[in-house]
Amino acid sequence: MRLRPHIAAIVFGMALQSAAAQSPVFTLEEVMIPMRDGARLQTAVMRQVGRSEPLPILLRRTPYGVPQSSPTSMPAAQKELAEDGYIWVVQNLRGRFKSEGTFLLSSQVDLTNASPKNVNETTDAYDTIDWLVKNIPNNNGKVGIYGVSYDGLTAGMTLLKPHPSLKAISEQASPADQWMNDDNHRFGALRESYAFEYAVYEQADKFKNTHFDFDIYDGYEWYLKLGPVSNINAKYLHGSIPAWNEIVDHPDYDIHNKREAWYTQITGSTVPNLNVAGFWDQEDPWGPWQIFHRAARNDPDHTNLMVAGPWFHGSWHQPVNDSIGLIPLGGHATAREFREQIEAPFFRYYLHGKGAKPAWQGKMFQTGSNSWKTYPSWPIQNISHTNLYLRADGVLSFEKPSSAAYRAYVSDPANPVPYRMRPISPTYPNGDWRRWEVADQRFVDGRPDVLTYTSAPLDHDITVTGAVAARLLASTSGTDADFVVKLIDVYPDKAQENAWSADAGPAPDAYARSLNGYQLPIAMEVRRGRYLASYETPRALVPNRPMTWDVPLREHDHVFLKGHRIMVQVQSTWFPVIDRNPQTFVPSIYKAAAGDFVKATQRVYGGSYITLPVVR
Repeated sequence: MRLRPHIAAIVFGMALQSAAAQSPVFTLEEVMIPMRDGARLQTAVMRQVGRSEPLPILLRRTPYGVPQSSPTSMPAAQKELAEDGYIWVVQNLRGRFKSEGTFLLSSQVDLTNASPKNVNETTDAYDTIDWLVKNIPNNNGKVGIYGVSYDGLTAGMTLLKPHPSLKAISEQASPADQWMNDDNHRFGALRESYAFEYAVYEQADKFKNTHFDFDIYDGYEWYLKLGPVSNINAKYLHGSIPAWNEIVDHPDYDIHNKREAWYTQITGSTVPNLNVAGFWDQEDPWGPWQIFHRAARNDPDHTNLMVAGPWFHGSWHQPVNDSIGLIPLGGHATAREFREQIEAPFFRYYLHGKGAKPAWQGKMFQTGSNSWKTYPSWPIQNISHTNLYLRADGVLSFEKPSSAAYRAYVSDPANPVPYRMRPISPTYPNGDWRRWEVADQRFVDGRPDVLTYTSAPLDHDITVTGAVAARLLASTSGTDADFVVKLIDVYPDKAQENAWSADAGPAPDAYARSLNGYQLPIAMEVRRGRYLASYETPRALVPNRPMTWDVPLREHDHVFLKGHRIMVQVQSTWFPVIDRNPQTFVPSIYKAAAGDFVKATQRVYGGSYITLPVVR
């Protein structure tokens, strides 16, 4: 059957559109780039189809695998950048997939050793950029590097010794000191579930990302039945994962762990740097701030920038981000706004020479008010450090209590407080891991081993912009202990209208999907008692002696709205994201025996407080 001419034209046109829709948006070439020690790294070089003019190179260095083929549509995370045009380069780190050498899962750098055998992520980036500008046709001689998480780490580490052609860096959610904070620890307290599962993910197989095969559905139950941390090697890994072995062999802040704190070698803003952090980043919420503050010590050209928003780990590169969990963001698509208004203009100015140099030092999406804030300098100056006191009657008050009376609870390592609702899914892939830091905290409110302190409903907005901290006066009947502090924004019981009628009632599972009474965590952190006096040399606590526990709660920009209440929760277990403290002092918790774990009575005294940087 022959088609009539006008119908044939329509069908032919549709066929052309379909073919065009399936055409790759990049040309892709794989090369093996030589490093100074002779190892070659697997690298994908992609040029946007239809862009033949000289373009800057935008580099990302990753342990997770490089593209094997070009997508047929521009990925959402690259769309805004792609409008300016780049030669995109993605490289596997040494020892990953087809890249040669050994993958150490390490950020150690020795800038004093000039030997060709002294290789690390800083030297590998330098050698890669040197090869790219000399060998990639039609590049304009300018290189930018960016990435999130591990990719952000490899971007940030170029600050230590940048190649002359490197003109712009954007480290995003980069770890800075894996013992002090970020992925593996919180001030020396082990992030057990994450550190274990991630080490397996990256080092179990050179050629893939490996998910540990749990034989119990609920992660909480699996880790509890596991017993002491030492059983991870004894029962499962048997010494096969180098990164995990290093964790358990170096429990304290020793020379090894200090060498991993690469950010301490930053001398200033050597290259324009866009630091990006998420206020609810469940993996690396601390590192970007430390990198920013370190580079700010020497920033004569004002090229060291800090951006933070209402994001999970890397969610600023998601296609849609108009809420964080159930929390709406006032109609803002914050991820797209970041890419359009901050990230793309940053690279456009420094790599294309177009647009204006950023005239600010900090840009934050302030939650509560749900608005972008631009700060000429960070931290801001017009704040008043205001204390909120934890009273023995459970009230949170701006007035200092006259009594040092205490509240007490029994912490039982055999029945630890879960860090999120059970059943707990594996860290990767997908699941609930990404969103747990924004979860409604009512799931633990009322447990006998969780103290809750609540303010009266606020009679005016309170804007908190800057570093939050807690200071507890507390004691334990044991010789070691942890204290976890959570700062929470409690929504009114009528924060929003019900989505159902009084007659019909809610649909199944719909009742909890409401902001009414929601307990939104704003800041959460843990301190481990053995490290109160020294991170390098752990010391036993004196039973029942009140001590000062300083708990840093990072930097924030949030408005506690009128009618809301402020809440603080205090507990001593946070399982299994933080390993269980035996509550008996032992030389290394990673080698503790089952019999070392004991119940302890914890006391929190009046006069303990949270310090808020309240905007005047």
